[in-house]
Formats: sequence, structure tokens, C-alpha cells
Amino acid sequence: MTNILMTVIAVGVLMISVIFHEVAHGYTAFRLGDPTARYAGRLTLNPLKHIDPFGTVILPLLLILARFPYPVGWAKPVPVNPLLLRDPRRGMMLVGAAGPLSNVSLALVAAMILRTVPVSRTPFLFDLLSIACYVNILLSVFNLVPVPPLDGSRVVAGLLPPDLRKAYESITPYGFLIVIGLFYLGLMNRVILPLSDFIFSLLVGG
Repeated sequence: MTNILMTVIAVGVLMISVIFHEVAHGYTAFRLGDPTARYAGRLTLNPLKHIDPFGTVILPLLLILARFPYPVGWAKPVPVNPLLLRDPRRGMMLVGAAGPLSNVSLALVAAMILRTVPVSRTPFLFDLLSIACYVNILLSVFNLVPVPPLDGSRVVAGLLPPDLRKAYESITPYGFLIVIGLFYLGLMNRVILPLSDFIFSLLVGG
């Protein structure tokens, strides 16, 4: 499989995975008392309901053209109203964790098939499942970085006392700038990718 084809497949897998990720947020919030995502029509796997023009289409295509080695992108965030959750603090922790857990689940399914079905006899299927496993591991690890508004920050915020939680959440408007700065300092190459590689090797057996 050529590098270009693998990148195109990785972007396709990424789009599907981020949709599952966002639906998991919305469905968890719905089960915990907040119907906002349901009323917005976001509890569906229909990609048209989740596409962010830049994050889901333009950026991945630009990265394909630039031959960037890792798929990057996002879907429209599912709306969540913490005030409608039966227990806002605990609820937001669970809503935040649901997205990465959905990606972990997809990675486990792909890894289970790789381990139990002789897909190696079909190179395309083997590569597809390997990419699906790795992309979902990468998504879960990245989203657990505890910088608002990434999902890991929702879990951390729920563990903090009210005063510290308020101060912590106040950096949310600057969160993506902080993430970009961390990437520049080596977050991706020194932390996220090595950790993702390690988890992938554990799941697929090397």
C-alpha cells in the first residue's frame, strides 16, 4: 500500500473515529440528564451532522497534499449543558471520559480482529485494521492531555476543589494555543507518539 493511499485511509478512519467520539460525548450526557445533543440532532452517526468544514475536510486534505505523516482533524463538538446533568461535576467527568473511551473501544475491536482472524493473508485488510487501531489509540491519548478544552481536562476539573477548578477552567480560551506550544516543545514526538506506539504494540503483539 502506497504512503498516499495509507494517508487517505488514515484520514477516512479519523473522520469515522471522531464522529464516534463526539456521539459518545452526547449519548453519555443524554443518559446523565442532558438532552441538548439529542435536540441538536447529534446522536447520530450521520457524518453530515458532525462535519466541521475546516477540521474534518480542509485540514486533512491539506495534510494529505503536504504528506504529513499523522492524521489530524476534528468534528464539530457536541453541545453539552452541564446545568442539565443530574450531577454536573461527576457528569462532566463521565462525559469527558466517554470520547477517549469510545476510541479505546474501537482500537480494541480492531486489535482483537488482528489477533484472532488471519487478516495477514489480505494485506489491505491488515493495513486497514492496523491503521484503525493506531489512529484510535492516538486520538484517545491526545484527547486525554489535561489542557482545556481537551477531554482530559474535564476529568481533572472534576477532581479539583471548586476554587482550583474555576482557575483551571479559566485557561480554556487559551487552551489550543497552549496545546500548540506544547507540540512545539515536543509533546507529540516525546510523549503522545511513544505512548501510542507502546499501547499499539501491546494490543497487536508487537
